Amino acid sequence: MSTTVTVLIVYLGILAALAIWSRRETHTLAGYYLAGKKLPFWVVAFSTNATGESGWLLLGLSGMGYAVGVQAYWVVVGEILGIAASWWIIARRLKRFGDDADAITVPDVLAAKFEDKWHLIRGIAVVIILVMVTAYVTAQMVASGKAFSSFLGMEYATGVIVGSIFIIGYTFVGGYKAVSYTDVVQGVLMLLGLIAVPAAAIIASGGWGEVHSNLTLQDPALVDMLAISDGGRPVLIAIASFIAIGLPFLGVPQLLIRFMSARDDGEIKKARIVSMSVMLIFTTGAVTAGVAGRALFPGLEDAETIFPVISNNLFPEVIAGMLLVVVLSAIMSTVDSLLLLASSAVVRDTYQKIMGSTKSEESLSNYGKAVTVVIGAIAVVLGIQEPRVIFDFVLASWSGLGSAFGPVIIAILYYKRVTWEGVAAGMLGGFITSVAWLVWFKADFHGLYEAIPGFTAGLLLTYGISWLTSKKTVSM
Repeated sequence: MSTTVTVLIVYLGILAALAIWSRRETHTLAGYYLAGKKLPFWVVAFSTNATGESGWLLLGLSGMGYAVGVQAYWVVVGEILGIAASWWIIARRLKRFGDDADAITVPDVLAAKFEDKWHLIRGIAVVIILVMVTAYVTAQMVASGKAFSSFLGMEYATGVIVGSIFIIGYTFVGGYKAVSYTDVVQGVLMLLGLIAVPAAAIIASGGWGEVHSNLTLQDPALVDMLAISDGGRPVLIAIASFIAIGLPFLGVPQLLIRFMSARDDGEIKKARIVSMSVMLIFTTGAVTAGVAGRALFPGLEDAETIFPVISNNLFPEVIAGMLLVVVLSAIMSTVDSLLLLASSAVVRDTYQKIMGSTKSEESLSNYGKAVTVVIGAIAVVLGIQEPRVIFDFVLASWSGLGSAFGPVIIAILYYKRVTWEGVAAGMLGGFITSVAWLVWFKADFHGLYEAIPGFTAGLLLTYGISWLTSKKTVSM
C-alpha cells in the first residue's frame, strides 16, 4: 500500500469518527440541519470559509492563476470584499432574525414575515436551490474525479464514485454537526496546503523574480494586472467580473446557514475576524500556486491540474498524500453542505411546510438522511458523464444562488416595506437574469460575469415591486 493511500485512509477514518460522534444531534430537524444552533465561533468561521471555497479554490482558482497569470489576483480582491460584506452586513441581523422566527432554513427566513398561504416564496426558493445545488454538487464530483486521477492515477469515473461514497456517508450519519466539525479539520488542512504549495513552487522557480521573468517570456500579459484579457475583452469589464465573484457571498444559502448556526451574536463577532483572515490566505495562496506553477510547468493540457502537479513533483510521497487530502478537503467541505441544503429544501420546506406533514421530528430527520443519499447519487451520475471546467461550472451555480437570494435577504433585513410580491419577484428575476445572461448574452457583452446583471435585477425587482405593492396596500 502506498504512503499516499495510507494518509488518505487515516484522514477518512478521522471523518468517520467525527460523523459517529455527531450522531446524537441528528434526531431532530434543527439538529440534523443546524446542529441545534450551538456552534462556537471558530467552527462557524472555518465552516463558512471551507464551504464557500470548495474544489473551485484549489483546482479552479489555481487553474485560473495558471491560465491568466496575475490578473487572477482581482478574484482575491473580490472574495475578500464579498466575505467581509457578508459578515458585516448580513451575519448578525440574520442570526437574530432567524432565532426570532425559529428558522431552520433560508426559505424559513424568507417566508417568516409574510402570510403566503400559497407557499409561493418557499416554492420558488426550493426550485432554485435544487436546480443550482445539483449543478454545484456535480461540479464538485468532477473535481473529486480529477483529484483522484491526478494524485493516484485512478480512472476519472472511479475517482468520482470513491469520493462520493465518503462524502455522502459522513453527511448521512452525522448531519450538520459532523459537516461543521469536519469543515474545521478540512479548513485547517486547506490553510496549510495553500501556504506550502505556493511557497514550494516559488522556491523551486528560483524566487518570485524568476517567476516574473519566466512568465514575461511566455506572455507579458501574464504579469500585468491591467492587461487586456483573452478575446480582446476590455480590461474594466474583466476586472469588474473578477471582483464580482465575491458578490454572491451576500446570498448563497449554504453560507447564510452558517450564520444561523452560531451559538450567539458574540460568536459571530469573533468568527468574522477569523474568517476574513483565513480567506485572504486561501485565495492568495491558490492564485499564487497557479501563477508560480505556470513558470515551472508550462504547457499543461488541463490548467486545473496544476495544484496536484506541483504536489506530486515537489514534495515527497507522504506530503503529496497529505496534499491530496487537502484537495479532497476542499471538495468535501462544500459538497456535504450542499447536500444538506438540498435535503432541507425537500424535507423541511417542501414536505413539512408546503405539504403540511405532521410526522415526528425524528421521522423527518430520517427522511432528510435518505434524501441526502438520493441527491448525492444523482450528482454522481451527472458528474461521471463528462468532465467539465470546474471554474465555469461552479461560477454559474454560485452566481445563480447569489443573485436569487442575496437581494431578497438584504431587503428582508433592512427594508421595512418589503412585501412577499417583491421577494418572489426578486428571487425569480435575479435567478432568471443570471442564467439567461450566461446562456444568451454573456458572449456579446465581453464576458461580463452573470452575477452583476443577476444581482442588479434582483435588487431592482425586490425593492421596486415591494414599493409598488406596499403603496397599493396602504391606499386600500
